[in-house]
Amino acid sequence: MQEVGVGETFTKNDLREAFPDVAQIDRRLRDLRDYGWQIDTYREDPSLKQDEQRLVKVGAEVWIPGQAKTAKAKGGITAAQRTKVMKEDGWLCRSCGIAGGDSFDDGTTAQLDIARRQVLLPDGTEETQLSTECNKCRVGGRGSIVDLGEILRLVESLGPLEKKIFGGWLAADERRLSGLERLWGLYRAMPADSRAAVRRQLLGDEEDGVTV
Repeated sequence: MQEVGVGETFTKNDLREAFPDVAQIDRRLRDLRDYGWQIDTYREDPSLKQDEQRLVKVGAEVWIPGQAKTAKAKGGITAAQRTKVMKEDGWLCRSCGIAGGDSFDDGTTAQLDIARRQVLLPDGTEETQLSTECNKCRVGGRGSIVDLGEILRLVESLGPLEKKIFGGWLAADERRLSGLERLWGLYRAMPADSRAAVRRQLLGDEEDGVTV
């Protein structure tokens, strides 16, 4: 806290040099998260290098007698839980759909991990649920709350045809574009002269003076 400062970075080697006689210093640092400390790695903050960490938030002063007894009762995610969640999520980021090892637009590699997300249940209580997310979406979604009750109300408000279409998306776990939607996407990506040719084919003389 004194040598690095909130918002600043340090490396694992810096940590080992500062505490040369402390065994398993990496694990001891991770344990601070149970006391309200937020220390990000490259998994939470894509701007960090693999050996860097950032002190984001200072928690309980564990060096003061009695403070070390205030740890949050939050168990770690086991390997079995991690595998189960990722398998249920299709080994894809549930926010953007990217797979682990694929490249983002900026050329960096996507890494999948398990995110804890707060869900507001219909009865008004909050629950922590697990979801697969990539390293970028985990940062963007931090602190967000899913209102399950509101989503269920929106589903109930759908008409019969809308429910049938939405149910098909749920069953396939993806939204399949109709032929018309795919055609619209192709049309919108065409140059102006080509779009004009399509309009003439479909609208004939009616398209004169119309801009799409």
